[in-house]
Amino acid sequence: MRTPSQLTLRPFDVAVALRLLLEPEDRYEPMADALATSTSAVHRGVSRLQSAGLLRAASRTVARSALREFLVHGVRYAFPPVRGHDALGVPTAWSHTQVGALLQGETVSDVARALVWPDQAGTQRGDMLVPLFPAAPRVALRDTRMHELLAAVDAMRAGSTAVRRVVGEHLAQRVLWGAGEVTAGQSAS
Repeated sequence: MRTPSQLTLRPFDVAVALRLLLEPEDRYEPMADALATSTSAVHRGVSRLQSAGLLRAASRTVARSALREFLVHGVRYAFPPVRGHDALGVPTAWSHTQVGALLQGETVSDVARALVWPDQAGTQRGDMLVPLFPAAPRVALRDTRMHELLAAVDAMRAGSTAVRRVVGEHLAQRVLWGAGEVTAGQSAS
C-alpha cells in the first residue's frame, strides 16, 4: 500500500484565493486567463486550497476567516520574501499606490526603498522582490484589484512589524468584507 504524500500550498495558490475573493466561484477557464496560466494549474491550486481549508470543501468558495488568518499570520512564514538587486519593474508592497497610502503618517523605516517585481513593462526602479508567481507582474498590469491585493500580501511578507500591523488590518478587512470597497451596513460572511 502506498502512503499518500503531504499536500503543500504553493505561492501561486495565494493568487488563486485572491482571485476567488474578487470573483467568487469563478470558473476555471476565466481564472486561468486572469492569472495568465493554464486551467490545470488553477485546478491544482483550488485542490490544494481546499485541502488546506482556505476554500470550502468541494467548492470554490473562500473560507474567509481561514484565509484572513493565513494572510495576516502565516503567509510570511510559508513564502518568505526573496529580495534582489536594483531593478526596473512593477511596484509592489508599500510601493503600490493604495498600499503605500495606508502607511501615510506611520513611523516605518523599511518603506524608504521601493520594492518592485522585475518586469520590462514596469515603470519604477527599486529593490527586486521575487513575486509569488512568475506571471504576477503581468496579472497586476491587467487587473488593478489583483495588483492591490498581491501588493498587500507582499507588504505582509516583506514588511516590518509596523507595516504588517497596518496592512494586515486593511487586508483582514478586505478579506472579511469582500474584495470590494467596504461600505456602511455590509456584513462579513
